[in-house]
Amino acid sequence: MSETTTGTDAKPPTGRRERKKAATRRALAEAALRLFLERGYEQVGIREIADAADVSTTTLFKHFPVKEALVFDEDADQEARLLAAVRERSPGQSIPAALREHALCYRIAAVDSDADFTAFVDLVENTPALRDYGQRMWLRHETALACVIAEESGLADDPACAALAHFALEAPRAARDSADPRRAVTRAFDLLERGWDAVASRG
Repeated sequence: MSETTTGTDAKPPTGRRERKKAATRRALAEAALRLFLERGYEQVGIREIADAADVSTTTLFKHFPVKEALVFDEDADQEARLLAAVRERSPGQSIPAALREHALCYRIAAVDSDADFTAFVDLVENTPALRDYGQRMWLRHETALACVIAEESGLADDPACAALAHFALEAPRAARDSADPRRAVTRAFDLLERGWDAVASRG
């Protein structure tokens, strides 16, 4: 699971070996999250997680090279969805509008529909190791998104692409404590849309 997840749209693996690997990875991540939420991240050891998923610690490390990665198991899928929102947006749809749609669909929807989401966010926010790891993953997504925005807009080397990526990713997090997160996100993206229109028109 990751901070931005409501599930995964990734295609399921087709081969028997790939399905088995995916099932093992999922079992490890689910066991880890359950134990972390029950007892706290620092109080749970790697061997306990492996035992709970009925695998060896060697197998665990083949799937997750560090303990923190167990909590962010879907980040690759999250990033793929994020980039696809820009690359595969509808004809005539602006980049900020596509990112707003993605944020409302995948990030704000998690707050509305997933009862475990708040507990997951609290776990990450209150665990320094997870918070730091999550921030590094966040920066990676931001860099990748800025590159795609530059490609799609034709504004190579324009700092506005990095700025849009940063604020597009930050808006849902900033809106999390709002009484109406959906409205807060929509308002934030309205602002980004106007600013981006001005930049694009001068590009």
